[in-house]
Amino acid sequence: MLKRHAALAIAAASALMLSGCAAGSTERTTVTVRVWDSAVADAYETSFAAFERENPDIRVRVDVVEWADYWTKLRTDVAAETAPDVFWLNNSYLAGYADSGSVLDVGQTLGKDASKDWAPSVVSQFTRNDKLWAVPQLSDAGIAVYYNADLLDAAGVKPAELEEATWSPDATKDTFLPLAKKLTKDAAGVSADQPGFNPAAPATYGTGLGYDLQAVLLPFIGSNGGKYQDGDDFAFNDPKTSESVSYLVNAINGAKVAPPAASTNADGDFARDAFLQGKVAMFQSGLYSLKAVHDGADFRWGVAELPAGPAGKVSVTNGIAAAGNAATKHPDQVKKVLAWLGSAEGNAPVGASGSAVPAVTAAQKQYFDYWKGQDVDVQPFFDVIADDAKTIAPPTGAGYAKGLAAYDPIFKEIFAGTTPVADGLKKAQEAANAAIND
Repeated sequence: MLKRHAALAIAAASALMLSGCAAGSTERTTVTVRVWDSAVADAYETSFAAFERENPDIRVRVDVVEWADYWTKLRTDVAAETAPDVFWLNNSYLAGYADSGSVLDVGQTLGKDASKDWAPSVVSQFTRNDKLWAVPQLSDAGIAVYYNADLLDAAGVKPAELEEATWSPDATKDTFLPLAKKLTKDAAGVSADQPGFNPAAPATYGTGLGYDLQAVLLPFIGSNGGKYQDGDDFAFNDPKTSESVSYLVNAINGAKVAPPAASTNADGDFARDAFLQGKVAMFQSGLYSLKAVHDGADFRWGVAELPAGPAGKVSVTNGIAAAGNAATKHPDQVKKVLAWLGSAEGNAPVGASGSAVPAVTAAQKQYFDYWKGQDVDVQPFFDVIADDAKTIAPPTGAGYAKGLAAYDPIFKEIFAGTTPVADGLKKAQEAANAAIND
């Protein structure tokens, strides 16, 4: 049984040591694994229970640190040499840990052929300078649109209209915003596309668009042919990017079809929670929200492809991988844990629980079987990243964290409407690039 709390783990380890001394048994080595997703942590419990049966000399403890605190705590712990033995990374933060020598070279640790069993897109994301720096665990696939079928019916909107929706800086070619207006209603039941609509008394919003890098900002930038980065440098002071951001800012502050930025800027889960409360008709997100929507929605819902922009339907696809701490005091045991996480047996419980798409290809079938059994079609998340589809690269770079910290408050001002888009993007890019080059 996994222990998530340090106090329990210490108590258990102490008891084990005492009993080992009395019975002459071998002391077990504890390997710590840190993640930010509690649902996957539950799946890891099942996985590591099997691992411990095969490796009775190793105890695995999974710690969950919430996303809001994860990167700050990891950076502090690595610097203090108190980091866990294994910890999750995403592509955005990989470079800093790889370039500083803080994580193990997977090829050296597990062998150069280990990656053949893992999703190529995730392997690629965690390869830097021709070396793989973490064991792929999850694949986010692409971004799609969750919709409230009851709200669509009430507004006379068909799900097929969402599939065919297009957004454009040219209002004559835009069909997405008119749909969002039709689905936005005030307390009197008047929709935003009708005379008499009162934006000061919103009852339901047509969409949950907001300052969300992965689910909203990058897909809109990509679907207009804009830029977010050029190599490791930030490049969002770009005309096409400016058009994309202006469209989003207008949807929030002009058309009033999305929750105010004061709410979404402060709480990254605000749009999702509002969707679950029946207050948002369309919620653009990834598979990482599927479990929450399935378990939390008490209305009829479905999934549609994201809207196409002038450059088509463009999504970002991201992965999560488990990195071995280069400073671990238990290298042999960590090697065994990483090998287990990279195996079909070790990764399968993640898919079997429906928590996420396993990055071990042989373990993915269980994920699809789970959601098929729940009568949920996950295909829209995969169609948008099919072999012939366009994608926009996820954030990267050794200085990404510093760049994000520099531009983030400016982007929040842009989305709140307190800083003009063009001026804000120029200021944000200069601040971000100055930070990464400092």
